[in-house]
Parts: sequence; structure tokens; C-alpha cells
Amino acid sequence: MRDVEQTIGNLIDSQNTSFLGSVGEDGFPGVKAMLPPRKREGIRTFYFTTNTSSRRVADYRRDPKACVYFVDRRFFRGVMLQGAMEVLEDASSKEMIWEEGDTLYYPLGVADPDYCVLRFTALRGRFYRDFSSEDFAVAE
Repeated sequence: MRDVEQTIGNLIDSQNTSFLGSVGEDGFPGVKAMLPPRKREGIRTFYFTTNTSSRRVADYRRDPKACVYFVDRRFFRGVMLQGAMEVLEDASSKEMIWEEGDTLYYPLGVADPDYCVLRFTALRGRFYRDFSSEDFAVAE
């Protein structure tokens, strides 16, 4: 891959679904389909919205190990990023990614106690395309 950040960034930006993985309390992995990240900083840091009461939030609070997967079904290629997930509940993080219409999910608005932000920080990745795969480190 000539330009890892551009290649992976373009793939991520063209998808409408993200898959987030966590380690459950029983030690087994679990995956959940979610909306794409609300914000990303390169291919290292991603911000998602979710319910504070969700199973994933409980998993990440107990064990921050996480992965995020993006797939381009049309060209059968994808990227898995591995790293750590943080649960953010401070007002500035919540306001940073709040969008009009979010009251559909969080009726009490940006201060809804069931609204939180997940910040994923990638450490490494694996890119799949053309029936082969390639590992890469994510630069800080």
C-alpha cells in the first residue's frame, strides 16, 4: 500500500456501517453493527455515539480492548483496526459530535444520561483486498 492513511481513510469514509468488537464479561468477543464514526482523526482516532446503558459500554468499561471493522462489499475489501475504546461522558465530547436529529435516540438532548461518546484509538490494522491481507502499524 503506497499511502496507508489515504487508502484506509477513503475506504472508511465511503461506508455507512461500522462493526465494533468488544470482549464480553465471559471472555468471548462480540461484534455490533453501528453507524459510521461521527468524527475521525486520520486512521488513529474515531468517535461514535451510543447508549450509555448498552452492553458494549459495559464491555469497554471492563476491558478497553476493541476492534473496528469497515468493509467495502462492492470491491470485497476491508480493514480491521485494533486498539482501545474509551467511554466519554463529559459535556465537551458529547457536544463535539452531537447532530440535529439525535433526539430520536437521546430524547433528553445532548445532556441525556443515556448518551455517551466512544473514542477508539487504533494501534494497528490489517487491510484485506485482492484475496490477500497486509498488516500495518497506525502512526501516532
